[in-house]
This record gives sequence, C-alpha cells and structure tokens, in this order.
Amino acid sequence: MGSTTKKVCIIGDFAVGKTSTVARCVHNVFSEKYLTTVGVKIDTTQITMEESGETLKMVIWDIAGTDRFSAVEFSYLRGASGYILVVDGTRMHTLEVARRLCEEAGERYGNLPYVTLINKSDLRDSWEVSDADLGKLEEDGYNPIITSAKTGENVSEALLRLAHLVME
Repeated sequence: MGSTTKKVCIIGDFAVGKTSTVARCVHNVFSEKYLTTVGVKIDTTQITMEESGETLKMVIWDIAGTDRFSAVEFSYLRGASGYILVVDGTRMHTLEVARRLCEEAGERYGNLPYVTLINKSDLRDSWEVSDADLGKLEEDGYNPIITSAKTGENVSEALLRLAHLVME
C-alpha cells in the first residue's frame, strides 16, 4: 500500500463556502465566523482508497474568492491535479461565476478533473439555484453534488469522488 501526494485547488466566487468546506474536510469543523481568504491558504488531508488501500495526501489550496482569474490566481492553479468548484445555492450569480472559472481553468490548464459542489443545502429554502439549473449542470457534465459545509452533508463524498478522479 503506497502513498501519493496530489495538489488540488478549491475555487469559486466570494463567500460561497470554500474555506468552510476545507475546514469540514480537514478538521471536521464549521465556524459561523466569516473570514475572507487573502491570497491562498494551504491545508492537507489524507484519504485511504478502499479499493487499493493506497493513501492519498491531498494538499488543498484554498484560493481567495474571485469572479475572474488574474495572473496570480492562475499561478496558484499551476501544478494542480484537480480542483473543487464551489457554488452558493442561495446566490444564482455564483453559478455563472463557477461556469466562467471552470472555462478559464480549462483554457489555461486543460481538462483537469474536478467536482462541482452546490453548497449551503442547510439553507435550501433560500436557494436561487433551481432543480432545473441542477439538471442543466448535469447535462453539461458538471455532475453537481449538493453539500453543506455547515452540516457536513456530502462533503466527504465529494472529496472522495475527487480523490478517485485525480488517481485515475
């Protein structure tokens, strides 16, 4: 049983829950305090792949929220094996931003594996992203996963899906 290290980035618009998602993945905690990420914050987590017993160490680069990549954000993506694309289900605008960021990343770095999280399922009554929008995402190959960094819903499953994708 070997061990592999992979760099992954978490990207999305401002205040979609990227840092909270990382905190849930790495430390299994959630904080109500909103702290803006400046630049990039790096954390690590380990996942054991059940099928092979191999350990994957994911170095997660939490990139500051943006609606368009600058040269600096692009440089953070360099060398990544994949990424987590986060949308805030309560703000439709963040879905449009996520599509644009995914397109920009693809143009610059090719078809990196990624997972799309539609975050804040704990606030589902306030969602602007509809079931039809989710269906369109599915049709377009984004394969959205409904998550909540607050409750932990589907966060581990999303990380495991990305782990499988980057190990392929």
